[in-house]
Amino acid sequence: MSHDVLHIEGEILVGPDDTRPDVWVVDGRISYAAPGAGADVQTVRGWVLPGLVDAHCHVGLDAHGAVDAETAQAQALRDRAAGTLLIRDAGSPSDTRWVDERDDLPRIIRAGRHIARTRRYIRNFAHEVEPDEVVAHVRAQARLGDGWVKLVGDWIDRDHGDLSPSFPRETVVAAVAAAHEEGARVTAHCFGEESLQDFAAAGTDCIEHATGLEPETINAFAAQGIAIVPTLINIATFPELAAPAQERFPRYHEHMLDLHRRRYDTVASAHDAGVPIYLGTDAGGSLSHGLVAQEALELGRVGMSARDVLSSTTWGARQWLGRPGLEDGAPADCVVYEEDPREDLRVLGSPSVIVLRGAMVG
Repeated sequence: MSHDVLHIEGEILVGPDDTRPDVWVVDGRISYAAPGAGADVQTVRGWVLPGLVDAHCHVGLDAHGAVDAETAQAQALRDRAAGTLLIRDAGSPSDTRWVDERDDLPRIIRAGRHIARTRRYIRNFAHEVEPDEVVAHVRAQARLGDGWVKLVGDWIDRDHGDLSPSFPRETVVAAVAAAHEEGARVTAHCFGEESLQDFAAAGTDCIEHATGLEPETINAFAAQGIAIVPTLINIATFPELAAPAQERFPRYHEHMLDLHRRRYDTVASAHDAGVPIYLGTDAGGSLSHGLVAQEALELGRVGMSARDVLSSTTWGARQWLGRPGLEDGAPADCVVYEEDPREDLRVLGSPSVIVLRGAMVG
């Protein structure tokens, strides 16, 4: 049976310091005013968060490259089932703009296709280009995306035997400037230390993974407000990722293991310095979708408070991406829990009701 109005009562977590006892969903939008007499109302109870945000999630991509629409739909539905209702797609070779026409799928903010150095990234993922081609590709992806561009900042250089920057610093500086001229923000895949220095010098907006942060780059990121999306459940796979290179590229192998060993300390130091941190799972490539709750627990292990983790997953992330939360009149995208996620982040793994564009979908 359908109802005219959905009434949610309990603890409506509008913001870190703003809790309301009730909210109504009327015509697909949030309302804090009770409807008039005679409305057909369905009531549910619980703790309510804005729809969760996965700020690094590749809908339309698997370990081999682009996938068909049916597979992309299944990926998005798995994210939705976890409470992820807003996705920043940090690079995909698939055109997923058809998702925008579907009221039952999460909203996607696209970064276009990865831009990588020739033969220096995962096959079939990126536009693979040389330095003199980067700026033109950045401009093209900025115009195709939703306000973001994704560069691959480093990868293994087989001649060097270790991680090394994909592009010269002057290319990175020009690329970031070009994206900004196009009205887009820039994020970059960076594992190692050197590429982070280059992107800090270029004034990038965000870095994915950021495992090579050191005191100097942490301070630069904090001063410039450069955000990081650590993707810790992906970083957990570094030993597996590096294992095949142990004999042929021992320096790379040990470097990756070192980045893995100090991953929690690295993110904790960034957090303590004031670097903005947002949750991202890196679902798509080799990781399955729907892992937002697991990544939240990883951020908690870093030492971030539950309030900070929830902000990186909801209120703060939505503000960073320019999307509304539970403000009056906003589209009704929210997740209901039977317990308080502020008390135990494990609660995020068990949503009881999911509301997307005003409709209960789970």
